Amino acid sequence: MNNKTLSRRTVLKGLGGITVGLPLLEEMLSNTALADAQPKVPVRAFNVFFGLGIPSPLQAEGFDGVLEPLKPLGDKLLIMRNVDQVRADESGINAHYDGAIAAFTAEAPEGEAKAGGPSIDQVIRKAHHPKGQPAGMVPTLIGGTFFRRSRVGRYVHSYNSDGTVAASIQERPRELFDRVFGTITLAGDQTDLRRTRLKRSVLDSVVGQYRYYKGANSPLGAASKGRISDHLDRVREFEQRAYEMKRRPEGTPPLPARSQLAHGGEADPGGEGVDMPLNDLTSEWRLMADLYALAIELDRVRFGSLTFLAAGERLRIKGDYTYNDKKVFEFDDEKQLRQSGSGGCSHEWWHQFKEKNENKQLRAHAHMKMREIAYFLTRLDQSKEANGKSILENSLITISTESGDGRHNNVKRELSGIFHAITGANNRFKTGQILDVGAEGIDVYNTMLQAMGAKEKLGPNDREFKSIDAIRV
Repeated sequence: MNNKTLSRRTVLKGLGGITVGLPLLEEMLSNTALADAQPKVPVRAFNVFFGLGIPSPLQAEGFDGVLEPLKPLGDKLLIMRNVDQVRADESGINAHYDGAIAAFTAEAPEGEAKAGGPSIDQVIRKAHHPKGQPAGMVPTLIGGTFFRRSRVGRYVHSYNSDGTVAASIQERPRELFDRVFGTITLAGDQTDLRRTRLKRSVLDSVVGQYRYYKGANSPLGAASKGRISDHLDRVREFEQRAYEMKRRPEGTPPLPARSQLAHGGEADPGGEGVDMPLNDLTSEWRLMADLYALAIELDRVRFGSLTFLAAGERLRIKGDYTYNDKKVFEFDDEKQLRQSGSGGCSHEWWHQFKEKNENKQLRAHAHMKMREIAYFLTRLDQSKEANGKSILENSLITISTESGDGRHNNVKRELSGIFHAITGANNRFKTGQILDVGAEGIDVYNTMLQAMGAKEKLGPNDREFKSIDAIRV
């Protein structure tokens, strides 16, 4: 191996704030690090939210029911059932919103656009980076594929200490790409940024440095040179998918069709819901998930949240749903509910849930959500780090939702039994289990914060802390 070493934060930098992180290379590990049995990896914390929840009775079925898509990752997850968020109930606001704000904060909302306190990712960020993160990093990355827009807490799930949102949410893949890598600026007319973007890739602005690392004077060995080449090809592929760039290297997969998904006000016309082809929904989500995972892999971001469908989401989904190449269900919400507008949205299956019924439509929707959450988690499990574990294993990924029972006639039932799952966070938490914790969310979260080295706690200062030791290693 080449004796020269590089900083773990080594990046390629170009015009207009472009920053393209490099993958982990042997040259980034000092001799001391190589000899260390437990090389250091970054502390990371991300909140992953999915809308509408999973009724508690369906959670009890474990991987034999709607949680099946999580089974391949089961040894790297701790599934937590019977988590109570009732303390977040806010009079006059329905449990969709209360539960969405409580996810990752364990607090009730404060108005339309604030949480009652910080989210767990931001408490951990503050604990480990009180003076700010390394230069060139995105402080907090919030992204999502969602449509229900009333009240910010339906879709934003990362909050500062005062309950304000920690960053603007990126809901289009292009916006997320720009947030992570920056935007190219060139002299002259800037009125059509997209047209400029189609003419030039972010990687074009770092080509000089790329040639240096590939050239004769490079501090890298042959294996690392090849890894950088593969890595930049992947960055370009995701950029092309986000921007539909016409210029593609030979062998690059064909570009997907331009997204027709609604955003902004069009996504939520008076709460009446929108028609949603299943393939359009999952294609855009997977590109968003790919870009978010890439940002983590490049160490461009260590804290934030990602949302797949908002709290109380209203979509009329249509299309064949498959899992493991087998057709599971045919979605046609409007036809199956025999209603139009909001009454024909998948939201209604949760309100119609009855424990003794088959609930086949709800089951199919919940299964699909777990398939898409598993897609993102699997992406993080494919990248190994210096300690031999994957990014998924080393990070704290907290997965949750807003409701344990979609029926509005019982707040206690709606805000109890909220599905939670966490990763091991570099051996801080137990994994490979489905655990009935039977505890309040605030105690679960504060136990997590303590294990992550944070001194700050959620909730009132005079509240007695009850450590949930069953979740800790």
